[in-house]
Amino acid sequence: MTGRQRLKVVLKVAGGFLLFLVLTVCFIPDRLIRDSVVRVLRQEGYTLRAARIGKAFPLGVQARDMELSDSRGPLLKVGKVKLQLRLLPLLTGNLVVGGNAVIGNGRVSGEYGLRSGAVRFDVSAIRLEELPFIRTLTGAGVKGTLAGHGSFRGTGKGVAGNMQLEVKGANVSGLKIGGVPLPDADYPEVQGVLRAGSGSITITSFTLEGEGIYSRIKGDMPLVAPLGSAPLNLTIELMPKPEFLEKQKFVFLMLAKYLRTPGHYEIPLRGTLSSPRVL
Repeated sequence: MTGRQRLKVVLKVAGGFLLFLVLTVCFIPDRLIRDSVVRVLRQEGYTLRAARIGKAFPLGVQARDMELSDSRGPLLKVGKVKLQLRLLPLLTGNLVVGGNAVIGNGRVSGEYGLRSGAVRFDVSAIRLEELPFIRTLTGAGVKGTLAGHGSFRGTGKGVAGNMQLEVKGANVSGLKIGGVPLPDADYPEVQGVLRAGSGSITITSFTLEGEGIYSRIKGDMPLVAPLGSAPLNLTIELMPKPEFLEKQKFVFLMLAKYLRTPGHYEIPLRGTLSSPRVL
């Protein structure tokens, strides 16, 4: 058998296997898919509601008007979401899931390699006020437009990679962490870089250029599963200008114990990612 003949045989076998998978998926009722997804999330403590959950041709799942919540309230609302097995990698024996989601006028897209653990994602034009987990977890009103991208590779504590985020026109009001208030502020520009490696996620740079205040977040947290239970080892730095401090004197009086030098506050943030608290 020549090399060309062997290639034809391989392609026929792969094509037949792919056709079998497609036909198998086609005969799975949407109701079974919906019940399975809801049951898995319920076991993790989440409630899922959606106008529709069903198949996406040829090998995928899609949902419309989806809301994810837990005992504290809504966490995520998505207009449309679709997850699919990529066909070309599948023919070479690689399992790669691609996905995209529409949140308001914004979009999230990405891929995940089930064998390699490789992840990449892109975020564009997501309005922060359309991410309900921010208000649910912090009680704050937050506005702004989020964009970013990232890529990671590996599994467990072997994950390595980085993520870059940017928020334009941010406004934060009513933010409390563990009952401790933080100042209301407008931040025309917010930029953040997070790096994963050596079993932890490190904030290498996260700055908030505000009107009358400069803020910065630094620190790290270990890579654990689920990520929401990761213990935080972060510090929030606040550097207000005198006129800004005077306008929000009451808030800064409550933060007096965190004053390190004149005009420089350092607030230790502990607890976990899903339940942060201030020491």
